[in-house]
Amino acid sequence: MKVVAFNRTQQGTGASRRLRNAGQTPGIIYGGAEAPQLIALDGNALFHALKKEAFHGSILDLEIEGKTQQVLLRDFQMHAYKQLVLHADFQRVDASKPIHTKVTLHFVNAEISPAVKLNSAVISHVVNELEVACLPGKLPEFIEVDLSKLEAGQSVHVSDLTLPEGVTAVAHGQDLTIATSTIPRGAASAEAAAE
Repeated sequence: MKVVAFNRTQQGTGASRRLRNAGQTPGIIYGGAEAPQLIALDGNALFHALKKEAFHGSILDLEIEGKTQQVLLRDFQMHAYKQLVLHADFQRVDASKPIHTKVTLHFVNAEISPAVKLNSAVISHVVNELEVACLPGKLPEFIEVDLSKLEAGQSVHVSDLTLPEGVTAVAHGQDLTIATSTIPRGAASAEAAAE
């Protein structure tokens, strides 16, 4: 994905307010061997780009005055009630060095799992994103969680996931629970009454 930005020289509250009034969003690029760089982005384009999942979970080509560098969106601040991005932080990416970032999880096949079809269980998503480590070129847009074999009362853990080649989960020594299936109390008592 390509993002166009402009160099910015002024910083501070007043300068940022003037930028936002002109329809731009202040930002910063940090990381790598270079010094942090102040930038300004088109506020409307950035607002709409943030609605796309790929913008959050992929390496972006950031162009400043004809020069392109690879970055990763690290943080952004939104206005409390206006459709306005207040600030955006980007981190430079070195293609030869592994990165740590969070990747969105997509849950599929819940409706055909034995937990739902046979036991009317409810599947709860415990986490919606997973911290991973990989080279920038191997970064997946999302990780698919297949729930088709999930039985009632069971859980899906990080160790059950099929991660893309070159991608490892950063679990900090624990096998995190990704999703669980539980039978609602009302459904369990109705079954007991039927027996």
